[in-house]
Amino acid sequence: MQTPATPSPKRRLPVVKISVALLALGLLILAWHFLPVADWLRHFQRYVRGAGALGYVVYALVYAVCCILFVPASILTLGAGAIFGLAGGTVVVVIGATVGAICSFALARTFMRKRIETMIGESERFQALDRAIARQGAKIVFLIRLAPIFPFTYINYAFGLTAVRFIPYAAATLIGIIPGTFAYTYLGYAAAGATTGGSSARTIIQISGAVAALVVTFFVARVATTAIRRAGVDKGSER
Repeated sequence: MQTPATPSPKRRLPVVKISVALLALGLLILAWHFLPVADWLRHFQRYVRGAGALGYVVYALVYAVCCILFVPASILTLGAGAIFGLAGGTVVVVIGATVGAICSFALARTFMRKRIETMIGESERFQALDRAIARQGAKIVFLIRLAPIFPFTYINYAFGLTAVRFIPYAAATLIGIIPGTFAYTYLGYAAAGATTGGSSARTIIQISGAVAALVVTFFVARVATTAIRRAGVDKGSER
């Protein structure tokens, strides 16, 4: 009678890493629900205001970490416009979000693959996404970035299970998130301008520009959503 082989340390190590990562993720989710995380993010923004050039780097890195850890970063997007201005805020958020999306993609292709597969399960929408990417590759990634029919933090991991290559994925993500990022950063920029007591004419122009940017972004998203449905990605629903 043969004695069952003892799992080697090399095989156990990924399991340990995954368990630790999932525990950390669970704790972060609980912290978001039960701790004043939003207030902490605002305190962080106040710190960045006085950090000079280093603030840009720190802000982008924190944004990337939020994306990786499923922490909603909408406050950071709006705050970037208020802190760094329209151009600077857009650049910081685009870089941070792209870095976070790339890291999530890489994690899904390495030691978190099994866990992401379990989370997605037999999702009809993901199966349709996978088939569409097999046919059209980065084009589908680009359209989904324009029309966020999937939550950003989750779809980053899901993309890691598809056949899309790394460089096309990164490029499509970087370019595709620019319109939405610009619009919401503009909103934060306009809100900051309205609260700092600037001239009425300037405030009206800033607010009108933010509204126009949001309308254009919405229109682009509608066009992209139509293209996504034609590609068969949005078929099926998750109950």
